[in-house]
Amino acid sequence: MGTFHNVCSVPSSFQLTGIPGLESLHIWLSIPFGSMYLVAVVGNITILAVVRVEHSLHQPMYFFLCMLAVIDLVLSTSTMPKLLGIFWFGAGDIGLDACLAQMFLIHCFATVESGIFLAMAFDRYVAICDPLRHTSVLTHTVVGRLGLAALLRGVLYIGPLPLMIRLRLPVYKARIILHSYCEHMAVVTLACGDSRVNNVYGLSIGFLVLILDSVAIAASYVMIFRAVMGLATPEARLKTLGTCGSHICAILIFYVPIAVSSLIHRFGHQVPPPVHTLLANFYLLIPPILNPIVYAIRTKQIRERLLQVLKIETKIK
Repeated sequence: MGTFHNVCSVPSSFQLTGIPGLESLHIWLSIPFGSMYLVAVVGNITILAVVRVEHSLHQPMYFFLCMLAVIDLVLSTSTMPKLLGIFWFGAGDIGLDACLAQMFLIHCFATVESGIFLAMAFDRYVAICDPLRHTSVLTHTVVGRLGLAALLRGVLYIGPLPLMIRLRLPVYKARIILHSYCEHMAVVTLACGDSRVNNVYGLSIGFLVLILDSVAIAASYVMIFRAVMGLATPEARLKTLGTCGSHICAILIFYVPIAVSSLIHRFGHQVPPPVHTLLANFYLLIPPILNPIVYAIRTKQIRERLLQVLKIETKIK
């Protein structure tokens, strides 16, 4: 490790602390975190398997659901194995390049997930407001292009973050990151150089993704509700709105934890550090856990297929 004026240094690696302030409880915290990670992995792989084998689910909404499942697997797997390593073995050391790669994966795929929710809102809008053209508008090719567009947007938005850190902030006043993973602001606050550009860019991307995407999704649902209110009977209205229920739940599961965590991070200066870190981990874990559960409960085809599998396994036993 090279030094700079005996104060700052050029680190080859950082040290993640896990949950700062709760180090004595790490072994016990590994039980709920490990269990949640296992549920997330099994649940999302199950969704992918069910959609693959059930041909009636080869529709735009379920293709987008598969994209969400892959994204949730990436988000949880980019953080949880390292966190469990810290809990079990104290393995908090992470190389600089590995740290920047983890940062990119977390922020990039969170941005991609927001884009997929936006695409799903467009799918619901076309399905309800222009049902006769739904299959011609949302073809498999269009669905694939929307998913690719969400991925490219995430790469273009987030790609500069680790690059700016690598090129503009090479020296640091400490190598201990008071966090369980390489979150952008947690790393930037350790830098010795001027980090204003990094801060402004990070805040701007957060605004573009969180605010603009949520406003666009809300606008699509305003138009959907207007169309639903024009239906003749209350039964028809409830049935039509029911097709949006899973999507609305998934949106709330994704955006609410991020909004709460961001607000506490920016304005909750009196909030203890362990709460900050726990919330940051929960917003990466809650969607991967709850999305499969919500869709399994609220989607008849997925629910019936899972029940069939469980019945077959029971008969075999």
